[in-house]
Amino acid sequence: MIQSRRGGAFAGGRVTGRDRRVGPVGDLLQPAQALAAQTHPHPALPGAARRRADADHCGHPPPGGTHHALVDGIILVADDAPPELVRKQAGAGAPLVLLGESSDHRWDHITVDHAGATQDATEHLLRAGCRQIAAIGVGPDESSTRAQRRMVGYRRALRRAGLAESSGHLQPALLHRRDHGYRAARTLLAQDLRPDGLLCFSDLLAIGAMRAVFDAGLRVPEDVAVVGIGDSEEARYARPALSTVSVDTAFIAREAVARVTSRIALPDAAPTRIIAPHTVLVRESSAVLGGPSRSAPRDGEPAGTR
Repeated sequence: MIQSRRGGAFAGGRVTGRDRRVGPVGDLLQPAQALAAQTHPHPALPGAARRRADADHCGHPPPGGTHHALVDGIILVADDAPPELVRKQAGAGAPLVLLGESSDHRWDHITVDHAGATQDATEHLLRAGCRQIAAIGVGPDESSTRAQRRMVGYRRALRRAGLAESSGHLQPALLHRRDHGYRAARTLLAQDLRPDGLLCFSDLLAIGAMRAVFDAGLRVPEDVAVVGIGDSEEARYARPALSTVSVDTAFIAREAVARVTSRIALPDAAPTRIIAPHTVLVRESSAVLGGPSRSAPRDGEPAGTR
């Protein structure tokens, strides 16, 4: 069973031998509201895992929690989940796998390197020639673990390039929506020290930001390069096509089910922490149109990565 504390893309999935599927699974780089649901097939679970959860209750647990008697393992979206929720699920006795950010290392855990993702995206913008890189989507108080990790990567890339961080180049977004990205970018573009690169913490924010760039009479990417996070379908078909950080969601799905089945077979094995791979997909929004990519691959690195 896949359970989320929020009504996002992870909610309502189940792992059973009869269904032979894990789903829906979304991109861990995104907040639950912005996820595009994806489904990943997986072979039937062996042995005891073939008991099927009651379909009437799947994704809709009673007030006391999940129907643990009807499931053999739980995959919990743990991003910023209250510790008591994790303890409640773990205390029920079913094998538990956590997805996303969690400081509880007692359980199997699959996550995304949020700091590495934003560092790679920022370094791509630096290699593209940007020197005034702003970030859109920063939490108002950076209370979110995900937001904290993303800011670590952004700051680390600037520091390694010998550039100072400007507080005016950090714009919050309460919701990862186009209109929030638009307003944040308008604020940034009105500053005397106008950014020449925008790192947006979701594709939707980035698409709104690109519209703000055009409305300001500027060009993407020639005047302002833009990178998002999430590799959404909308990013691929935007004009210009949006450069973005893509996480391997198929890897996450496979590993989540593998950890559940392994934990069923070996309940006393040491907990495992797995980091899903990510890639920076370089598209038109951060490449010089009509010429070579503004982001040259590193030595030995295939084009379109980082």
